[in-house]
Amino acid sequence: MDFKNGKELLELCQRESLPISQVMRRRECVLGETTVDQVERRMTRALEIMRSSAMGPLKNPHRSMGGLIGGEARRLAQHAGSKQGICGPVLQRAITYAMAVLETNASMGLIVAAPTAGSSGVVPALLLALQEEYHISDQRLLDGLFNAGAVGYLAMRNATVAGAVGGCQAEVGIAAAMAASAAVELMGGEPDQCLAAASTVLMNMLGLVCDPVGGLVEYPCQSRNAAGVANALVAAELALSGVPQLIPFDEMLSAMYNVGRRLPVELRETALGGCAATPAACQRCGGCG
Repeated sequence: MDFKNGKELLELCQRESLPISQVMRRRECVLGETTVDQVERRMTRALEIMRSSAMGPLKNPHRSMGGLIGGEARRLAQHAGSKQGICGPVLQRAITYAMAVLETNASMGLIVAAPTAGSSGVVPALLLALQEEYHISDQRLLDGLFNAGAVGYLAMRNATVAGAVGGCQAEVGIAAAMAASAAVELMGGEPDQCLAAASTVLMNMLGLVCDPVGGLVEYPCQSRNAAGVANALVAAELALSGVPQLIPFDEMLSAMYNVGRRLPVELRETALGGCAATPAACQRCGGCG
């Protein structure tokens, strides 16, 4: 059981009467020549790492290796605890966890690249936030991760997830597409709604550049993970409510890839443009160039 694009994935789901997560499980078993139990154990371990990377900085903040971030997630959690937060419980938790995972990554902690280290906060943040708000079991959360894995696989096969190739739209953008699709399945949506949400994310983040200050995966990467998870939540809500997405996922993925390849080199992870080239960023990092 395999699929090369979103169209084939949806056809498989329809023919087998299966959600995306189950199709992806079966694919992993067949192509990996392994059992469902083994595949589930590996994904369970990934979930454990995701949870630890999201929760750790809330109790014990760590300064990043480059010194640009550290402590932001706990500050967000404290703000929410004071009942002054304005985002609502799901989004408030999600942006907090997204920031936390990037703090873990930037301080050399253990994370799950989903699909990259620089975008590793988005998927766990949204799934963990939904779990807490809607009392979703860990087993169901695994469904979300398999669903997200299918979207990530398609992006890597047919486009890119590298900021150096396609900008931040290819890193945080794909991560948010993965999260949105997973969220839709977790909340009872159909496979076509999952990919509609993923397509909406890519549409909304089209053209986002990769411009890490000082060449470090810290700033603005951390806040972009928070923005990515917010985008994913919006796209999931639109899909679940039946708002139509006119452009299929495969076409939007191709559009994202084409836009990314046309971005100037200064805006593709070289730290020569965008935020990285501002006077404040140059001063903070000891000069540009």
